This record gives sequence, C-alpha cells and structure tokens, in this order.
Amino acid sequence: MARSNFPNLAVPGTPVDGAKGAAAVDAAPRVSGRRPLVVNLLISLRPSQWTKNLLVFAALVFAVKLFDPPSVVAAVEAFAIFCVLSGVVYLVNDVADRESDRRHPTKRHRPIASGALPIGTAASAAAVLAGASLAAAFWLNWRFGAVAIAYLLLQALYSGLLKHIVIVDVLTLATGFVLRAVAGAVAIDVVVSPWLFVCTILAALFMALAKRRHELVLLGDGAVSHRPILGEYTPYLLDQMIVVVAASTLIAYAFYTMSAETVAKFGTEWLGLTIPFPLYGIFRYLYLVHQREGGGSPSDLLLNDRPLLACIVLWTATAVLIIYGPWTR
Repeated sequence: MARSNFPNLAVPGTPVDGAKGAAAVDAAPRVSGRRPLVVNLLISLRPSQWTKNLLVFAALVFAVKLFDPPSVVAAVEAFAIFCVLSGVVYLVNDVADRESDRRHPTKRHRPIASGALPIGTAASAAAVLAGASLAAAFWLNWRFGAVAIAYLLLQALYSGLLKHIVIVDVLTLATGFVLRAVAGAVAIDVVVSPWLFVCTILAALFMALAKRRHELVLLGDGAVSHRPILGEYTPYLLDQMIVVVAASTLIAYAFYTMSAETVAKFGTEWLGLTIPFPLYGIFRYLYLVHQREGGGSPSDLLLNDRPLLACIVLWTATAVLIIYGPWTR
C-alpha cells in the first residue's frame, strides 16, 4: 500500500501513516461549532459541489435548444432541483459516515463529523429538502420526477451496499452523473442521445477512479480504516483502469464529433475541431493527479486549476459557436 507524506492536520509535522496516524486523527478533539447553525447546514449541502449538476445543461446545448426560452427555463429549474437533491445526498452521507470521517485528515472538519451540526438537525433538513425537491421535480414533468427518484435510490444503494463492492462502487458514482445528464434531457423533452450516455459515463468514471487513487495516496496505510473498499485497490491497479477509461473517453468523443449522425444533426463537420480540448483536459487532470496529488474533489480541481477551467470554458464556447454559428446548414 502506498504511504502518505501529507501532514497530520491535527498535530503539525506528524505523518498520517498507518494505525498511528489514524489514531492521532481519531483522538483529536472535535471542533465546537462557532458558526451559526444555518451556515453549518449550508456548508454541509456542499454548494461548491453543485458544479457537477451543470451536466443538466448538456442536453440543452447539444439538442440545439440553447436559445429556446421555455427549454432554458426548464433546464434552470432542473439544475436547481438537482442542486437540492445532491445536497440531500451529502447530508445523508455525512450522517452515515460521521465516524469514519472523524478519522480523515480533512473530512473530520465537516460540520456533522466535528459536531458543529447536530445529527437530528441534519436528518430533519434532509427529509424536508428531499420532499420539497421531489415535489418540484414531478411538477416540472413526471419523467423528470422519475429520474430524480432513481437518482436518490441509486445514492441510497451506494451508501448502504454498493460502495462496498469493488469496481461497482466507481461505476455507481459514474452512473450518478449519467442520471444528471438524462435529467436535463427529459426536463426539456428531447430524446436522450446514446452518445450522451457513453461520453458522460466514461468521463465520470475517469474522475471517480482518480478520486479513489487520491484517497489511497492521501491516507496511506490508514485508507482502509476510513473506507474499507480501498483495501481492494492499489495505485497501480487504479492507474491501469484510468489509462483504459481515459483512452476510451477520447475515442468515444472523437467518434461522436465525426459521426455521420452528428454531422447531419448539426449541419456541420467542424465539431471535430473541439477534440483538442478534452485531450488537453484529460492530460492536465492526469498531471494534477500524479504530480500535484490532486483529484480528491473533482469539482474543486476543476474550479481551482486555472488551465483546466480555461480549457472547459474554451471547449464550451467553441462547441456553442460551431453548433449555433451561421455556417451550419
């Protein structure tokens, strides 16, 4: 098992390595909540992670509905609902994982793990928000509501069982992203493209595997005590999986941009010009994972690394320009 060189955040200068490091983290006193309760609740909803829900807008762009006002309104509503749903999932997970989070060098500072947010308050908030968001989902349309329920059920299965099954755990995480993309399609009532499934699940699987690798490197010999499934992985095994998925993602996207179906749909052959962006993005992500020991939070990585963020913005702008430009047939 790889050993970690990260410092113990509880006792500066002490390595988080093996049982000794885990015990040191576990023995650290809990942080008393000095922030208002509502602030701790908002932090537990993880607003920074809501960027994952931007996948809801994928169908809006690639179904050529970006300038259709009713579709834009429906997509924004779908995005807001999924932000609440994902917040509910984070609350439930933090309650369920509070003991293991207290043995983690960074997660132990979360409001629920530190004791700043009472468990009863978190559970009550999760129940209220879940009910409200599901009601809003079915109000939008029944198919979107069905996808929202499927998303919550999948996350519940992951928290209770699937996160303990090797390979299935990361596939489940990737499927959660696919459901976000599907939700965006059904919200604006367009046909879900098979390419949306393929490209989304491969890209999400790539990030999920990178996250598992980061956890192994960060926690070292104490990884299993925090997340038992990590005992089934090694950095070498994850690196092999990441290589396969990264290559598959690039190939799938290349085939999508150049397929006859795509050319006929958008009336242009120029979408292939966007291929360098995912190519650079994947290489940059791998660089950050291996050289900068990143990947623990894909959302934070995407937002805080300027080259990667610039790549995503440029890819989006280029794709929109090509699809909606006056030169399309």
